[in-house]
Amino acid sequence: MSVMKPDRPVGIVGYGAYIPRYRLSASEVNRVWHGDADSPPIREKAVPGPDEDTVTIAIEATRNALARANVDPARIRAVWVGSESHPYAVKPTSGIVAEAIGASPSTLGADLQFACKAGTEALQAAVGLIGSGMATYAVGVGADTAQGRPGDALEYTAGAGGAAFVLGPAAESLAVLEASYSYVTDTPDFWRRPYEHYPRHGGRFTGQPAYYLHVEAAAREMLAGLGREASDYAWVVLHQPNVRFPQTAAAHLGFTQGQLAPGLLVNEIGNTYAAASLIGLAAALDGAQPGDRILHCSFGSGAGSDAFSWVVTGAIEKRRDLARRTCEYVNTREMIDYATYARYSGALRLH
Repeated sequence: MSVMKPDRPVGIVGYGAYIPRYRLSASEVNRVWHGDADSPPIREKAVPGPDEDTVTIAIEATRNALARANVDPARIRAVWVGSESHPYAVKPTSGIVAEAIGASPSTLGADLQFACKAGTEALQAAVGLIGSGMATYAVGVGADTAQGRPGDALEYTAGAGGAAFVLGPAAESLAVLEASYSYVTDTPDFWRRPYEHYPRHGGRFTGQPAYYLHVEAAAREMLAGLGREASDYAWVVLHQPNVRFPQTAAAHLGFTQGQLAPGLLVNEIGNTYAAASLIGLAAALDGAQPGDRILHCSFGSGAGSDAFSWVVTGAIEKRRDLARRTCEYVNTREMIDYATYARYSGALRLH
């Protein structure tokens, strides 16, 4: 199958991330549930404060993206937010974000879901809208306050954060899209039924039949469609449910571990679900140089992957410092204990 390319060139005009400052260490989760017996899959994860949710995270990330884009919000014709943790079952996150940034009322809005690739779905939709000529600018956001059942393996890794991208004409862009490719199957590795507070995972299905198959297939097809190899890229950013999965998939695809940095942040902030690969992309853009190519590939349980090939332009040097860099959020931390985490995250349900 051929790669997807818009009818007119599209790129990232502005980008931004936001990560809450509270952190819970995996060793603290171990202490409470397993008596320090297990080996944690990550070091620590970001936890939303009592006044934070997917909406506030998405707004902060989008404001950072707009600061770099230097675009009048009234010219944004779509705001799409991908998440697994929209605060309302029936009331769009996207409408609140659009209002907060000044994009309403002449704009599209939609909340997207596809597990951890909901954020890159928003990017694909924005690329399509702009590439068809229907709009000049659109915003794609991935944000989550990811949930993990107390004592479950997901509790170690389910973090919080968001990243936003203003998509627009290639001539104004910090990074131009070369092509994208999406790969989707029905794979029962992860799900949550209506009215359930926490997702469930299919154990052995989460690795080879789910993550590795989809990430590697999407990336390989995109590379083949462009006639490229791993050595043509300065950076590779893959979805980060833990440390091992992206490292292994990158090696299978022919990338070195050095090409993963600085986009591999799961040890510091956890798996931010719909935001995970997008925060990694923001971190890579923070360190990229003009001419660098970035291979970016998400993964969403259920299952699917979106792969993108970006080429960084000279505009990155003038505009990346117009907003806080991703590493500033990563390095601004306040460690909390499990009791505080339980209170902030709503793990103690009183009704």
